[in-house]
Amino acid sequence: MLDLARGQVVRGVRGERAAYRPIVSALVAGSDPVAIATALLPPATAGRAHAATLYVADLDAIQGAEAQVGTLRRLLGLRDDLCLWLDAGLSGVAAGAALRDALGAGGERVRLVYGSESLAAGSASPGLADDAQAILSLDCRLARPLDPAGVWSRPALWPRTVIVMTLDRVGAAAGPDLSTLTRLRALAPDRAWVGAGGIRDRSDLRSAATTGASAWLVASALHDGTLQRE
Repeated sequence: MLDLARGQVVRGVRGERAAYRPIVSALVAGSDPVAIATALLPPATAGRAHAATLYVADLDAIQGAEAQVGTLRRLLGLRDDLCLWLDAGLSGVAAGAALRDALGAGGERVRLVYGSESLAAGSASPGLADDAQAILSLDCRLARPLDPAGVWSRPALWPRTVIVMTLDRVGAAAGPDLSTLTRLRALAPDRAWVGAGGIRDRSDLRSAATTGASAWLVASALHDGTLQRE
């Protein structure tokens, strides 16, 4: 998981984005996105398409600025087997299509993440649920949904993959938000569910697995060395 701001990887803490600072990592020196990504990714595996996946949050775009297309292209150029899950503050499906075009050929290896905090009112449509590559991030802070489009209450509009992003747990060493994911998954158990925020160590991963989540996004625990990459 990479949080990008102004061409650097920054450390996310509780979703307080104005306070984010360049990452200090036990894995590699500096905050260059390609160097950090290289340290996080598993070794390349011959013969497997998209064997490596990296979640990227373009914080510039999420906060209303232009997407960091140059940095994103650098990441896509790192490896041919790399797929990005990219949250770039997309207001709707049309914005997603425009961003994919801007990324050029590498855009084929991008799964767009539509964050509920960014989706514009009236933008939620069946087109999102029908897109097999689309990912919806159900964003919340302090147990309150960030949801101008009202998508939290409309499971029929949810695509096949759904992230539960508890922003106040991100980088806070507070443990994962198991209850929110469990509650939402009960509304659509046929989706692939991914949690985000709060993982401190392998014990937290074991607890997260009890929710039925297929994966959990992790950053701080890897950079701090409390969770070893396998």
